[in-house]
Amino acid sequence: MKRVCVFLGSNPGTKPDYLKAAQDMGAELARRGITCVYGGSNVGLMGALADSALAAGGEVIGVIPTALQEKELAHTRLTEQHIVSSMHERKAMMAELSDAFIALPGGMGTLEELCEMLTWAQLGFHKKPCGLLDVDGYYSCLCAFLDNAVGQGFIQPLHRTMLLSAPTPGALLDQFGNYVAPVVNKWIERPQAL
Repeated sequence: MKRVCVFLGSNPGTKPDYLKAAQDMGAELARRGITCVYGGSNVGLMGALADSALAAGGEVIGVIPTALQEKELAHTRLTEQHIVSSMHERKAMMAELSDAFIALPGGMGTLEELCEMLTWAQLGFHKKPCGLLDVDGYYSCLCAFLDNAVGQGFIQPLHRTMLLSAPTPGALLDQFGNYVAPVVNKWIERPQAL
């Protein structure tokens, strides 16, 4: 695993633990010699992640759409910064550049990015690990939703295991090192017609 994509908020959130988690993730990636791939911004948790990885001697690759770069949100001190034309192009490039995906606390964009990578894994488009850095139980509601979806017959139990979770960067990256993507048909059996 050479590059890990991190999805996270462009805002800092309400708890200092969120900022610390972003900083810890950046430092842990650098410590392990793993390049951080992220959305290229210099604000919120995104900026904290990049700054921490760079300060620890790591490499950071940003991918930012022109519309956000023009609002002066682009980080200017990254190892590489790719300017793309759209959010779709951003996600595609981030996916192509990365060997794994992590979501830290964030909003709708973070959730959407994670869900797309997880869906691609479910469909067999990639076998890369996907995980949550679950800071102070931030993702407990999401995990409960997914567990309920399994119980209601919308997600297969083996597919549910594709989303790893841990409270610390080191523990999550250790899980990634042992990850083997399950092989299972995407579709759940339909009940026989009466």
